[in-house]
Amino acid sequence: MANQTILMSKIRQIFRLHSQGQSSRQIGILLNCSRNTVRKYTRRFADNRLMYEDIERMSDHELEALFSPEIAPQVKGTRLEQLQVLLPDIEKHLKRKGVTLDLAWKQYKALYPDGYASAQFYRYYRAFVKCGNPVMHIEHKAGDKLYIDFAGEKLSIVDTDSGELRQVEVFVAILGCSQLTYVEAVYSQKREDLIKACENALHYFGGVPAAIVPDNLKAAVTKSSKYEPSINEVFADFAEHYSTVVLPARAYRPKDKALVEGAVKLIYRSIYQTVGSGVYTSLDALNNAIGKAQQVHNTIPFKGRDYSRLQQFEEIERSTLRPLPVHRFEFKQQAMVTVMKNGHVCLSADKHYYSVPYRFIGRKVKLLYTSAYVEIYYHYERIALHARQCRKYQYSTNQEHLASSHRFVSDWTPEKFIGQATAISEDVAAYVTQVLEHKAHPEQAYKSCSGILSLARKVGNERLSNACKRANDYGVYNYPIIVQILDKKLDRIEEDTAELPMPGHDNIRGSEYYE
Repeated sequence: MANQTILMSKIRQIFRLHSQGQSSRQIGILLNCSRNTVRKYTRRFADNRLMYEDIERMSDHELEALFSPEIAPQVKGTRLEQLQVLLPDIEKHLKRKGVTLDLAWKQYKALYPDGYASAQFYRYYRAFVKCGNPVMHIEHKAGDKLYIDFAGEKLSIVDTDSGELRQVEVFVAILGCSQLTYVEAVYSQKREDLIKACENALHYFGGVPAAIVPDNLKAAVTKSSKYEPSINEVFADFAEHYSTVVLPARAYRPKDKALVEGAVKLIYRSIYQTVGSGVYTSLDALNNAIGKAQQVHNTIPFKGRDYSRLQQFEEIERSTLRPLPVHRFEFKQQAMVTVMKNGHVCLSADKHYYSVPYRFIGRKVKLLYTSAYVEIYYHYERIALHARQCRKYQYSTNQEHLASSHRFVSDWTPEKFIGQATAISEDVAAYVTQVLEHKAHPEQAYKSCSGILSLARKVGNERLSNACKRANDYGVYNYPIIVQILDKKLDRIEEDTAELPMPGHDNIRGSEYYE
């Protein structure tokens, strides 16, 4: 076969005959090989300035390395030694944006004008990279890791209102051992969609692996790190709910998640080719089509084997997965807010107000809320829990959260004041009722009623009852008039309702005058 190294024994014979002065044609006839093959080896022999005695001292391994397509530096010269010193720096330099191998060769030639030509320089560099970047084979344990990622290519659905195509993301999850694959289309790569798709994958597998390995998505990893990355708080809560851990792949290290990268390439051929030609008007319709293609993908036997991903999963991996929790993870949204002076915080999503203990007034607190309830935390301590309400500009208040004075005021109601007044007398109750009706603002009426009722402790129920009766006769309904009546002791004066006799006088005409 062309460009393939021949037997070492034949190479040694080529060099022996060449050293004896035989021509390339004669050597080719004697050894039953082409003249060009003979010339290739004798040229290499001359380029490396070798003697036949040097060839005799080499082992077959050294001779193979010398004449293999990837030239190995067993026989060193000054130029090769110079280049070998530079190769590690060249490799690092090539990782920078805009740097090419051709530019690196030009810089090398500027340093060493007598150095290798570009073709030889490229060959030595590629041989160095190939030897210097070994790939580790990873044995995947059953039930150990679930690799997740989003495909680079998107699918699309049709907006029924506008008729426009809307692109959607494609989530891919694969179990390390059995390579059972789960695929789902979602609207975005945001935290909510990632957690929902990941949770659906766990329920598809029917169990939970020991660890989830995501890429460095912002929805999963807040800050990437080689040693200890920061996991997104909500995604960490999701993992905690399912009793698993998150082990992010290293940034810019695709080989850490080579399995899911390979799975993405496979679904391009097996799933995208099947569903890509269809027209879907909803995400559910698209996912139904993906589910059917996914089932085929998981049940087709591996190439060269008599079992499929699903069979391998059922036999080896299903029993090693941890059981699913009873309830699904309830996604919690969060917001940072400041406690207002009235001891409440505002959930801007609903424009509703929730109380917190009054000692946290002015503090920054965290709201965690679901569709059912609202939790309020301060320094990781839950300080309040409320049922979520959607009534705009209304207050949900826990009486225990209020200061003692505020708690008293919060209990003010018309029924409360009328009840307290009735306990004193019916006259007081009638007067308080009129006060409540005549005041323009309820809080103003509550303060007047509170002041009037407080006078019973100073003057007694009887005097207050008489004062309210007299004020009611005046038709004046407020706190100051009651105080004035009591101060002037008008409540103690009994009104004489009997008619006085008309005094006699010549100028006074009687009723007879008009008859």
